[in-house]
Amino acid sequence: MTEVRCVLAPNPGPMTLEGTNTWVLRADVASRAVVVDPGPLHEAHLDAVSAAAGEVAVVLLTHGHADHSAGAEVFAERHGCSVRALDPAHRLGSEGLGDGDVVAVDGLEVRVVATPGHTADSLSFVVAAERAVLTGDTVLGRGTTVVAHPDGHLGAYLDSLRRLRDLAESAQVERIWPGHGPAIESALPVIEGYLAHRAERLDQVREAVASGATTPRAVVERVYADVDLVLWPAAEQSVAAQLAYLSGWG
Repeated sequence: MTEVRCVLAPNPGPMTLEGTNTWVLRADVASRAVVVDPGPLHEAHLDAVSAAAGEVAVVLLTHGHADHSAGAEVFAERHGCSVRALDPAHRLGSEGLGDGDVVAVDGLEVRVVATPGHTADSLSFVVAAERAVLTGDTVLGRGTTVVAHPDGHLGAYLDSLRRLRDLAESAQVERIWPGHGPAIESALPVIEGYLAHRAERLDQVREAVASGATTPRAVVERVYADVDLVLWPAAEQSVAAQLAYLSGWG
């Protein structure tokens, strides 16, 4: 049995929804915890995570964006543990993380699945005992995520969604614990919805280009006209990734 707690960071916004989800995992109440994405460098939040976690064995990062990672080093130093991430710039200690790695702590096993696309360093973590996957920003609890060019790569992102879909279709994963938004109890339809949404957006971008749009901004003005203007800069990044994909470079 896995004890799972989500501690919500006080950083709500258009891109972070209610805030960043910091996940605290342990095999049982007597075990050391694994903390995933300590979140921003916000002392009250880190205090709340410490209270939820107790003794911490290791910190894992789904990716290096500051809303997930900025507090990681300070938090880990408090607890005398390491920070493991794909990108060496975000590690504390000598151990990294890579596809297929298994992090084992006091009976808890977390399997690493490479899911690049949102960022080049994006990872997901499968907790087989719960048939759950922690997806960071690859799949959100509500809405869709940004594939931010040039670090974001749409081809890789689509491959990552297909990989997650395969896990869901084989019943290895039934639920999603995302980096933002509520937990998802039925993973497969959400992942399929993400893939369908991306295909639809690509068709819309193709049509916009065929109609004379030549820049990401021009495409956004046509394709994302119904989206809040505050999200247009992020939409431009996604469109840049879509254009790179359609041109064979992304």
